[in-house]
Amino acid sequence: MIIAAAQFLPVPGDIEANAARMAGLITEAAGRGAGLVVFPELALTHYDLDLIAADPRRMTVTEDDARLAPVREACRATGAAAVVNAAGRATGDGSRPAISSFALGPDGALVTRYDKIHLFGDENAVFAPGVTEGRFTLGGIRFALATCFDNSFPEVPARAAADGCRVYLASSFHDATERVARYAQQARDHGLHVLLANGMGTGGSASGCGLSGAWLPSGERVAAAAEWTGTVPGDGAELVLTDVRDRITLMADPAVAAITVKECGEPLVDVRTAAPALLVAEDRHDAQGAFAFLREGVLQRLLAAQESLPDGLRLRFVEGYRPPGLQRRYFEEYTDELRAAHPHWDAARLHQAASRYVSPPGIAPHSAGGAVDLTLVTAEGEAVDMGTPVNASPEESDGACYTAAPDLTPAARAHRRVLNAALTAAGLVNYPTEWWHWSYGDRYWALATGAEHALYGPKERDGR
Repeated sequence: MIIAAAQFLPVPGDIEANAARMAGLITEAAGRGAGLVVFPELALTHYDLDLIAADPRRMTVTEDDARLAPVREACRATGAAAVVNAAGRATGDGSRPAISSFALGPDGALVTRYDKIHLFGDENAVFAPGVTEGRFTLGGIRFALATCFDNSFPEVPARAAADGCRVYLASSFHDATERVARYAQQARDHGLHVLLANGMGTGGSASGCGLSGAWLPSGERVAAAAEWTGTVPGDGAELVLTDVRDRITLMADPAVAAITVKECGEPLVDVRTAAPALLVAEDRHDAQGAFAFLREGVLQRLLAAQESLPDGLRLRFVEGYRPPGLQRRYFEEYTDELRAAHPHWDAARLHQAASRYVSPPGIAPHSAGGAVDLTLVTAEGEAVDMGTPVNASPEESDGACYTAAPDLTPAARAHRRVLNAALTAAGLVNYPTEWWHWSYGDRYWALATGAEHALYGPKERDGR
């Protein structure tokens, strides 16, 4: 997944104008392949405590505030998520607002809200501190949220790493390059990808120096925006992008197997008879027709997703249910291919690498009837550019099978966004190493969405 930090000079107090600017930057970042865009501290109003304190009702927002509509629409239109930091309205009457990060998903809906825990200086007179950590999962990657002064406390990134977070997102308003430089040590000490969206400009008694950036877990800085020095053309908007695909949660991750399954008993149904409106690939066959079966709830979500597609496009179903024995054979065959190509790899590395492309048999979403491989086609059933064929391996596609792969054609990237938006809105999750693989109700879905348990476990087809 490619993620982006966006820095720009907000219009003080003009939430509508700043939300519109954020929407434009989300669209621009998505056009460059980003699946998530992060904004600086209090970017929705500009970092001006006096301005917010003078009119807290008008200068604060909730996640469903109408003034955030352009941001939500940009997320839906591009299939990109966003983290918008603003003065978040308190839920209780008379309570002070918080400095809040609103994480919005690719469908524009709230994923989580994080309220800054460690307030700095004059912030204590205007805001109330938060009490809970900021965490969310997107595209198989667990993210941590932190805001400015939070990052002065080593236990904050330490807790993020202990919680299984792979990427640390900081919305800040630092005034000096020395403060920005500290993020390299955070990345290195805790093995995290770190993305900083730092503010720019002067707000009341504080100034932001820009220099948004990205650091690898090694501490190496791989991207940096310009420093704000007082004069910039326009609003000085700049995007910083970094690729965190190596931090994807793979099917082989112990966190997936640790998910409890509470089998709901939902039946497998044959999509060919249960859903005539769904186009089924003609080149897929097996002796019992198992490939064409899905859990009933997954099928209903596919039909809802198809209804939401733009005119002229429809889904093509490729494969659903896969018997456990067949799943085991696929996994072993691919592992054998990798062993032949990499004879020096040990068993653990082979197992992990194989899980990029084929799920380990014990937790496989296909064997639970909760996963589907599919693609987009025209209304007439003609293929469209998706970047790779369905089932292209990482080796043969040179990584282009990854959902957020860089260097796709504009058409392929646009088609993947359309597919992602429709299926995400219908409640499915993607396995980020395979743009065509989506699931609902299985262990990976539960981990990605934070559900308490999976709904579907491995299943044989009615005794056959």
